[in-house]
Amino acid sequence: MPTSRTYGDACGIARALDVVGERWALLVVRELLLGRQRFSDLRRSLPGASSNMLTDRLRELESRDVVHRRRLPPPAASVVYELTESGRELEPIVLALGGWGLRIPLPAAPVHLSATSVLLFLRGSLHPNPQAPPATYRFELDDRVWTVRTQDGQVHIEPGEPAQSQACLRTDPTTLNALLDGSITLATALTSGTAVISGDEAMLGQLLQPGNP
Repeated sequence: MPTSRTYGDACGIARALDVVGERWALLVVRELLLGRQRFSDLRRSLPGASSNMLTDRLRELESRDVVHRRRLPPPAASVVYELTESGRELEPIVLALGGWGLRIPLPAAPVHLSATSVLLFLRGSLHPNPQAPPATYRFELDDRVWTVRTQDGQVHIEPGEPAQSQACLRTDPTTLNALLDGSITLATALTSGTAVISGDEAMLGQLLQPGNP
């Protein structure tokens, strides 16, 4: 059952942690920062959380107006979870926490890296030329499709198929992360088969170049 535990502390920090301080709660928020997800999507992105644990966290967050659950109209007709306006206000807090956490050594292998996590890194680390024309890319990570758009020097990412795209990339989150931090090159990923691209290869390569200006 959802927890009703409280720190019993009047401080705003403690009161916030009463809402999002339970195990997996902030990671659920992280996974919803780029848009709505189904329960199955969240389970795949958070493999360490059991179905019961994830269900409890979602119920708690929904009861505290952090997460909203709704059913999509036909033909999809599936239940999805998304952040409320209050939940979206957690974004700068979660991203700042992630930046702080980069100084902490990685846990022992094997480690998991979700598609949302690496896409948030991509969004924050790339700085496209604001004078460049808008561009749209199709990214497929772990069998999920994402639309990545660059416009006015910013990167916008949302789940789902783009209407059209200049280039497409199919890979896994770990490989994409390595491309972004410069651990491997796009040519190496293509040769090894860990990445497959179509469309404008040069355009995609420029987007993923470490230190993208």
